[in-house]
Amino acid sequence: MSQTKRKADFLIDTRGVQRALDAFVVAARFSRDNATVAFALGDGTVRLVTVADPAGDWRSVDVHEGAVLSFATGTGPADFVSGGDDGKLRRIAAAGEAADIAGFGMKWVEQVASHALDKGKGLIAAGVGKVVHLFDETGKKLKEWTHPSTVTGLTFDGKGKRVATSHYNGATLWFVAAKVDTPRKLEWKGSHIALAMHPEGDAVVTAMQENSLHGWGLPEGKHMRMSGYPSKTQSLSFSKGGKWLASSGSDAMVLWPFFGGGPMGKAPIELAGGDGINCTQVAANPRDDIVAGGFEDGLVVVADIGSSRILPVVPPGQGPVTALAWSADGTRLAVGTEKGLAGIVDFAKRS
Repeated sequence: MSQTKRKADFLIDTRGVQRALDAFVVAARFSRDNATVAFALGDGTVRLVTVADPAGDWRSVDVHEGAVLSFATGTGPADFVSGGDDGKLRRIAAAGEAADIAGFGMKWVEQVASHALDKGKGLIAAGVGKVVHLFDETGKKLKEWTHPSTVTGLTFDGKGKRVATSHYNGATLWFVAAKVDTPRKLEWKGSHIALAMHPEGDAVVTAMQENSLHGWGLPEGKHMRMSGYPSKTQSLSFSKGGKWLASSGSDAMVLWPFFGGGPMGKAPIELAGGDGINCTQVAANPRDDIVAGGFEDGLVVVADIGSSRILPVVPPGQGPVTALAWSADGTRLAVGTEKGLAGIVDFAKRS
C-alpha cells in the first residue's frame, strides 16, 4: 500500500468533502432517498448533510443525553433511527427533528435495525440487553423476543420477513409475522460479537471472540467455519448478490467466496494488505463488485474485487476508521474515524 501514501493521490481531496467533528464517529448512514447522509457521534449528536450540497451546512441535532450506541437508516425515505446509552430509541427526520420511539430506563439500546417493506409497513427492531423489541414504523410495539444472553448483532433479511440476532452460543432467526414465536436456533458454542445475513437469505455469519467467523447455510443449517484472523472481526459486509463476504480483522480486507461450494474448502482473497496495519471496517458497494476498507491508521481505500485494483480514498492520520457506508445507488461513500474525521466522497461518473 506504499503507493497510496502521497496525499495528492487521495480521492477525498479531489472528489470529496471532509470535516473535523471532534467526537468519535459511531456510524454513518445514507437516507433511503439518497438525499441525506447522517453521522452519529459519541457525544450524542447526529450531523445531517445534504448530499447535493455536502460543502454546505452540516446540521447538528442533539439526540441523546450521552453517546449514540447504534444507528440505522429509518423506515421512510428520509429518516434515521438511533439508540443511546440514555435508554432511548429515537427517530431523526432529515429536517433535524428528533422524537422518541421508546424508552428503556437505564438500559442501553445497543443494536438497531430497520426495514422499509412497502406501503407504509416499515419495521424497526431494537436490541436492549437480552431482548429485541419490534415496532412498526409509527412506533407501535408489535412484540419482543428474549434471548439467553445480550444481543450483539441484529439485522433484517432482504425481504423483511425475518430478524437475525447474534448472542452467546450462537444466533437466532425470528419470523416477524409469526402468531406464535418459535425461533430457529443456530447453535455454536462461544461468544458471537457481530452478525451478517446473506442478501438472498442463504446464510447467517457471525464474528467470534476467538478471531474467527462461524456460519450456517440456510435452510439446512450446515456449519461453516472461517479462521486465520490475527485479531477480532468487527465488521462484515456481503457484496452485491452475496457472492463475497468481506471482513475486517486482518491487515487486509479478507473476502470469502460464497459461490461454487464456498466458503468451506475455498481460500479467501485478500485486498489492500501488506503494511501490517489491521483493517477495522469494510463496506461492500450495493451496485458494483467493489469494496471499501478502513484501517487502524485512518487509511481508507476502495478495491475492485475482480481486478484487485486499489483506489486510495482517505489518507492515514485521523485515528482508526470506525464507520463506512455507501449510498443506495453506490455512487457515494461516507467515512468516519475515532478522532472525529467525517467525509463524503463522490464516485459518480463525470462527463
